[in-house]
Amino acid sequence: MKRDITQVRRVQKRKIIDLLGHGIFLIGTLFSVAILVILLVSMIGQGFRHVDWQFLTSFPSRTAAKSGILPAMVGSLWLIVLTALVAIPVGVGAAIYLENYGKDSRLNRLIKVNIANLAGVPSIVYGMLGLSLFVRTLGFGRSILSGALTMALLILPILIVAAQEALRDVPESIIAGSYAVGSTKLQTITKMILPYAFPRILTGIILALSRAIGETAPLLLIGAFSFVRFLPENVLSAFTVLPIQIYVWAGKPQAPFHDITAAAILVLLVVMILINGLAIYLRNKYDVGSQTD
Repeated sequence: MKRDITQVRRVQKRKIIDLLGHGIFLIGTLFSVAILVILLVSMIGQGFRHVDWQFLTSFPSRTAAKSGILPAMVGSLWLIVLTALVAIPVGVGAAIYLENYGKDSRLNRLIKVNIANLAGVPSIVYGMLGLSLFVRTLGFGRSILSGALTMALLILPILIVAAQEALRDVPESIIAGSYAVGSTKLQTITKMILPYAFPRILTGIILALSRAIGETAPLLLIGAFSFVRFLPENVLSAFTVLPIQIYVWAGKPQAPFHDITAAAILVLLVVMILINGLAIYLRNKYDVGSQTD
């Protein structure tokens, strides 16, 4: 009888603790969402009226009313395209090698651990590496190429880890079936493993690129300009990007610059939402296709 009462009390105590934990986490989540909503409403109210065609197609100016974000938008486009061209083949290729070709040796285990650790390194460290390696040692200068290579280094660990997880999720039955009909390892990887893992790899790619497009510290270290009145012509051109333009305007004491700072933040948010929306659309599309097949 006493044992039954004790068990009932333990169960009741656990339920109370569970409810308390649930309530604490719910309050924390609601508080975070409320802060985010307040910030978004503030940004929209402050900057929405300044987002117009003149703002999107004008060059920066020392007068807030005449300032625009055209060089920053073009620079961001150049940077993200070059970063993707460098990081995606290297990252996906490294993941394929580690998961399908690399043996379970001490060296490969060490490489995997270091890649996972590099994903948590502060971005400013990559900026220092980019300044030393690309700007000074290789002589690329303060160019888009230096910025893209630095951003590629920044997102490579994230991309590799995401691709590895996607490749591990491929069912063994699909791989065994491919080998059973006489496919080579390369054919199995290109015809079976990659198509199945592609939606998850794509999600990792888009999330990594979303981080790259919002970074400021590494680009400031490698020398991205804060005031540009020209458009980049090639990969060795000087440049600026939206986060740096936002950083510069936010530091000015004049109130009109704070308004266009909010407008630039809205543009950057819209770009990031569109990128993530594209990732979700493509992931769902290819998931449905693989299930149908």
